Amino acid sequence: MKMLSLLTVLLTACLLSAGAMAEVRSMAVAYKDGDENLTGYLYWNDAVEGKRPGVLVVHEWWGLDDYSRSRAQQLAELGYVAFAVDMYGGDKVTSHPAQAKEWMMATVSNLDAWRSRAQKGLDKLASLAITDNSRLAAIGYCFGGATVMQLAYAGADLKAVVSFHGSLPLPNGNEAQDFKGRVLVEHGNADAFVPPERVDAFKAAMKDAGVDLVFQGYDGARHGFTNPDAGSFGLDNLKYDEAADVASWRSMLQTFNAVF
Repeated sequence: MKMLSLLTVLLTACLLSAGAMAEVRSMAVAYKDGDENLTGYLYWNDAVEGKRPGVLVVHEWWGLDDYSRSRAQQLAELGYVAFAVDMYGGDKVTSHPAQAKEWMMATVSNLDAWRSRAQKGLDKLASLAITDNSRLAAIGYCFGGATVMQLAYAGADLKAVVSFHGSLPLPNGNEAQDFKGRVLVEHGNADAFVPPERVDAFKAAMKDAGVDLVFQGYDGARHGFTNPDAGSFGLDNLKYDEAADVASWRSMLQTFNAVF
């Protein structure tokens, strides 16, 4: 409670001090998952008065890097309050695929812990004085796309989840039917990490569960198509696609306009 109160005071002070110089603000936010110390990054626009919809942003397998934080900043510029969640802890960020895979696999190997870690970030976002916790969404990239699907399967109170070039994990049993929000999938049709068989299985599972699914596939787009640095990591399947990036962001905003 003391940490939450301090965060509320700091946010209020920032809002009051902004005065006529309205702009996007950001701050590091410390929180915990059990004994693990985590640090997420909060972004908000102090030109917006009162509560506003909150969006959780979940990073790629590289860790909580500048890219995921830049997406949170973009959302704040549009009037949302965005929280870039920390899924690894310990300030873990890398540009090496082998290290990224190791951290990701350590996280996803325990399903309950994976979901709990994401939920802790969502709880932090929902608890903030400027967040309208009746209007929440979660977006994720790559590993983050899989993570927001796990939030949906766990029944998180979200109006929408958006998966950008995620792995499309399947639900366990009929758990997906408990999710009442919209699922938007932004998928690269040339993504070698996610074969057509997985796409078909995912679509079928969502249909069977009665999920409100919107699936957008982009021909020629590979994994990581929203990240301008995707081609710098030494993997052939990673490539930026500007057209798919722009179209998928627009599709996300259309979804938010529909559900909020």
